[in-house]
Amino acid sequence: MEINSSNLVNKDILNTKKFDNLNVDEIKDEEKLREISNDFESFFINQIMDVSLRSSNIAGEEVGSDIVKSMYIQAIADKSSGTFGISDMLFDFLSKNNK
Repeated sequence: MEINSSNLVNKDILNTKKFDNLNVDEIKDEEKLREISNDFESFFINQIMDVSLRSSNIAGEEVGSDIVKSMYIQAIADKSSGTFGISDMLFDFLSKNNK
Protein backbone atom coordinates (compact mmCIF):
# COMPACT_ATOMS: atom_id res chain seq x y z
CA MET A 1 0.00 0.00 0.00
CA GLU A 2 1.44 3.34 -1.01
CA ILE A 3 1.04 6.16 1.48
CA ASN A 4 0.35 9.53 -0.05
CA SER A 5 0.68 12.47 2.32
CA SER A 6 -2.31 14.20 0.73
CA ASN A 7 -4.51 11.28 1.84
CA LEU A 8 -3.35 11.21 5.45
CA VAL A 9 -5.28 14.22 6.74
CA ASN A 10 -9.04 14.26 6.45
CA LYS A 11 -9.44 17.84 5.24
CA ASP A 12 -13.22 17.82 5.85
CA ILE A 13 -12.61 17.59 9.59
CA LEU A 14 -10.16 20.46 9.50
CA ASN A 15 -12.87 22.64 7.96
CA THR A 16 -15.39 21.78 10.67
CA LYS A 17 -13.17 22.45 13.68
CA LYS A 18 -12.62 25.72 15.51
CA PHE A 19 -8.88 26.01 14.81
CA ASP A 20 -9.16 28.45 11.91
CA ASN A 21 -10.54 31.45 13.81
CA LEU A 22 -8.48 31.33 16.98
CA ASN A 23 -8.12 34.62 18.79
CA VAL A 24 -5.23 35.14 21.23
CA ASP A 25 -7.54 36.82 23.76
CA GLU A 26 -9.87 33.82 23.75
CA ILE A 27 -6.97 31.43 24.29
CA LYS A 28 -6.10 33.17 27.56
CA ASP A 29 -9.45 32.09 28.98
CA GLU A 30 -8.74 28.71 30.65
CA GLU A 31 -12.12 27.20 29.82
CA LYS A 32 -11.79 28.11 26.15
CA LEU A 33 -8.20 26.86 26.12
CA ARG A 34 -9.30 23.52 27.60
CA GLU A 35 -12.02 23.21 24.95
CA ILE A 36 -9.57 23.95 22.15
CA SER A 37 -7.07 21.46 23.57
CA ASN A 38 -9.75 18.76 23.72
CA ASP A 39 -10.88 19.60 20.17
CA PHE A 40 -7.31 19.17 18.95
CA GLU A 41 -6.99 15.83 20.71
CA SER A 42 -10.29 14.71 19.16
CA PHE A 43 -9.02 15.75 15.73
CA PHE A 44 -5.73 13.91 16.31
CA ILE A 45 -7.48 10.69 17.42
CA ASN A 46 -9.84 10.95 14.45
CA GLN A 47 -6.93 11.20 12.02
CA ILE A 48 -5.13 8.21 13.54
CA MET A 49 -8.27 6.07 13.45
CA ASP A 50 -9.19 7.21 9.94
CA VAL A 51 -5.80 6.15 8.58
CA SER A 52 -5.64 2.89 10.52
CA LEU A 53 -9.21 1.81 9.70
CA ARG A 54 -9.24 2.99 6.09
CA SER A 55 -9.02 -0.51 4.62
CA SER A 56 -11.26 -2.21 7.20
CA ASN A 57 -14.86 -3.28 6.72
CA ILE A 58 -16.16 -2.34 10.18
CA ALA A 59 -19.23 -0.71 8.62
CA GLY A 60 -19.72 -3.27 5.86
CA GLU A 61 -19.21 -2.81 2.14
CA GLU A 62 -22.62 -1.48 1.12
CA VAL A 63 -23.44 1.95 -0.22
CA GLY A 64 -22.92 4.53 2.52
CA SER A 65 -20.59 2.38 4.58
CA ASP A 66 -17.87 5.06 4.34
CA ILE A 67 -20.27 7.58 5.88
CA VAL A 68 -21.18 5.20 8.70
CA LYS A 69 -17.49 4.45 9.31
CA SER A 70 -16.56 8.14 9.45
CA MET A 71 -19.47 8.85 11.85
CA TYR A 72 -18.34 5.94 14.04
CA ILE A 73 -14.74 7.17 14.07
CA GLN A 74 -15.84 10.75 14.84
CA ALA A 75 -18.02 9.59 17.73
CA ILE A 76 -15.18 7.58 19.26
CA ALA A 77 -12.74 10.47 18.81
CA ASP A 78 -15.13 12.96 20.40
CA LYS A 79 -15.86 10.70 23.39
CA SER A 80 -12.15 9.89 23.84
CA SER A 81 -10.88 13.47 23.76
CA GLY A 82 -9.31 14.51 27.02
CA THR A 83 -8.33 10.96 27.97
CA PHE A 84 -5.09 10.36 26.03
CA GLY A 85 -3.06 13.15 27.63
CA ILE A 86 -2.43 15.10 24.43
CA SER A 87 -4.92 17.79 25.40
CA ASP A 88 -3.39 18.04 28.90
CA MET A 89 0.10 18.56 27.46
CA LEU A 90 -1.19 21.11 24.96
CA PHE A 91 -3.19 22.92 27.64
CA ASP A 92 -0.18 23.08 29.98
CA PHE A 93 2.12 24.31 27.23
CA LEU A 94 -0.26 26.98 25.98
CA SER A 95 -1.28 28.21 29.42
CA LYS A 96 2.36 28.62 30.48
CA ASN A 97 3.47 30.31 27.26
CA ASN A 98 0.48 32.64 26.72
CA LYS A 99 0.65 34.61 29.94
